[in-house]
Amino acid sequence: MGTNVLTSSSYKFYTNGEWKESLSGETIDIKSPYLSEVIGKVQAITNEEVDEAICSAQEAQKLWAEISIQQRASYLYKWADELVSRQNEIAEIIMKEVGKSYKDAKSEVTRTADFIRYTIEEALHMHGESMRGESFPGGSKSKIAIIERVPLGVVLAISPFNYPVNLAAAKIAPALIAGNAVIFKPATQGAISGTKMIEALHETALPKGLVSLVTGKGSVIGDYLVEHKGINMISFTGGTHTGVRLAQKASMVPLVLELGGKDPGIVCEDADLKEAAKQIISGAFSYSGQRCTAIKRVLVNEKVADELVGLLKGEVEKLSVGSPEDGSTIVPLIDNKSADFVQILIADALGQGAEVVIGNKREHNLIHPTLLDYVTGEMRVAWEEPFGPVLPIIRVLSDEEAIKLANESEYGLQASIFTKDVNRAFTIANKIEAGSVQINGRTERGPDHFPFIGIKGSGMGVQGIRKSIESMTREKVTVLNIAE
Repeated sequence: MGTNVLTSSSYKFYTNGEWKESLSGETIDIKSPYLSEVIGKVQAITNEEVDEAICSAQEAQKLWAEISIQQRASYLYKWADELVSRQNEIAEIIMKEVGKSYKDAKSEVTRTADFIRYTIEEALHMHGESMRGESFPGGSKSKIAIIERVPLGVVLAISPFNYPVNLAAAKIAPALIAGNAVIFKPATQGAISGTKMIEALHETALPKGLVSLVTGKGSVIGDYLVEHKGINMISFTGGTHTGVRLAQKASMVPLVLELGGKDPGIVCEDADLKEAAKQIISGAFSYSGQRCTAIKRVLVNEKVADELVGLLKGEVEKLSVGSPEDGSTIVPLIDNKSADFVQILIADALGQGAEVVIGNKREHNLIHPTLLDYVTGEMRVAWEEPFGPVLPIIRVLSDEEAIKLANESEYGLQASIFTKDVNRAFTIANKIEAGSVQINGRTERGPDHFPFIGIKGSGMGVQGIRKSIESMTREKVTVLNIAE
């Protein structure tokens, strides 16, 4: 794929089936979070180039919507195969660009191929329905409604840095199989990984203009894309602040937003504490906690708090810390600003009486896994999303107190409940304000065909393969009038 690379480290953007340099003449440096060096440059495109991409998308979409779902599927199957054949190269880029371990990066690529294939199969099994007029009182036998799902048009897919291939394909594949065109705007940090994914798609000879990769400065093209009259639906994954702003700008365009979280791990006194500790630490600290679904606070019953804290400390001590090239679980955060924010939250908690159980050590943007005990509601870390490897422990006297604290959060993505009493688990789960509740397991996104939901500040709309296809289509009714 030498056609894309301008020099050894400068990448073109992709529109109308071609790799191009921007007329702006500007590029954006992509700096590795752990190598502390520029590993590539991406184009800073202009609004005029955005217009061209959307215009070609609108044209291509009309033809794409006309072809059979089996024909669309053939391109997407090729895309999945191409990703698998390039998994080593793409994983290497993901590792260098976002600091994820090579093993996790490789797993992200293969999971993405599985996601694309399942999306195709799901779409092939989604059928329309019909309704008879006579079913309604006074209705007529002569009317039959045929209900089918039709594409929305041009979908704007905006993906985050932390899963730069998986969470991009999770938008692009459902959009394409449903008959839409796509304007894909990756997070700037993650744009090279996104480019590599589109290179694989380009190899399928997908019709020109159907998918465009646009990279650039948010201050230049961000609002312009969101407010563009040629965009018919927006699927965004990223921070809550940006998501709220986007929703205000998007006006009447259908939106699916996957935003931040402050997922609680609620530990009852009858829980299997060893298993709970393993699940919590895995949920909180994998990829340094840079996951919207990470467990971000522990609400533990006072009766077992000391024992659980000891077990959590033991699990943290087992975590590998260092470079993603060594397969470490705790890796440098995406940039220094992110590390500074985590450090501010830790300092604020310690200044108000929290205690460090383990951690609170920093080397540049690498923060060692940190457990904070005796955290209270006055501390910022009890409520704010760190997106880093710090886990506050809040001691509670009852299930009711845990539920109250869980629900006082502005977020509502997921929650975990640890107890051996299934009735108790469901009683608590029913009262928790979150899109998903895990019982005796860590918070996590998958399996990818499950509905994935954020409420309150965690988002709007539903993802998960079938739900994503539904969100990128609308129902259309054709009424057949039969002469009686």
